Amino acid sequence: METNSGDALPEGLGRAIRDTARAIAALLDGATDPATPVPGLEWTVGETAAHLALAGGLMADLAAGHDRPYGDGTPQSLAAANARSLTEFPERGAEPLAAMIVEQAETFLAAVEGTDPARTLVTPLGPMTKDVLASYLLTHMLGHGWDLARGVGRPHMIDRTRVGLCLPFLKTAMPRVAVAPAGLTARYTLRVGGETFGVTFAEGAVEVLPGPPERSECTILTEPVTFLLIALGRVGPWQAMARAGVLAWGRKPWLAPRFPTLFKAP
Repeated sequence: METNSGDALPEGLGRAIRDTARAIAALLDGATDPATPVPGLEWTVGETAAHLALAGGLMADLAAGHDRPYGDGTPQSLAAANARSLTEFPERGAEPLAAMIVEQAETFLAAVEGTDPARTLVTPLGPMTKDVLASYLLTHMLGHGWDLARGVGRPHMIDRTRVGLCLPFLKTAMPRVAVAPAGLTARYTLRVGGETFGVTFAEGAVEVLPGPPERSECTILTEPVTFLLIALGRVGPWQAMARAGVLAWGRKPWLAPRFPTLFKAP
């Protein structure tokens, strides 16, 4: 029986987390060999599913306000923490991991329902409100849901509505995962689905703005699913442009392909 967990989150976010967990479980239902390699990853299907189960538990603990140190926020430290956690957790079976992923999503939703909206939660990528943390969880699930879909040869569950619910996390994370050169100065306008926001670089410092920056130099129009896949490092900018998933214009349109390279997904 479905509970009302997640109603305290922005509209649709709780349901998206729950439905994505179930979609991932359905992918695993058809995964007979957990040792199948996942294209583009060093992990197998079983290892990817195990990582999702472990991450779900971590996120649920964070939502409940528990202290769970997990790297220092850098991609290298998070990769090391992921590798260590997989070594310590041997389960690779599709059925038990699918059940864990669904259960941890429900545990997370129950935890955030009782969390003060103004409370700051400590996460591997810095402090977040519960709404941004929930957006983080959905983003993480969709990224690895895409991976699992490729591993088992079935359709993924990413759509424009779910990508829209990922944007609060992605915008929060951008300054924290930036690897822009110290001397870079550039002003971008991003249009993703029906949302428009700005990203500026001033001497390497990154700022995300709620609207277009003054004197924007490059406007990037991105189909939402393509935007998420680029943000998570699953699709390159030239590949996306070749698929007509990205358009760019402005005074300096040549800045568009460089934009994804200014960040390193953890």
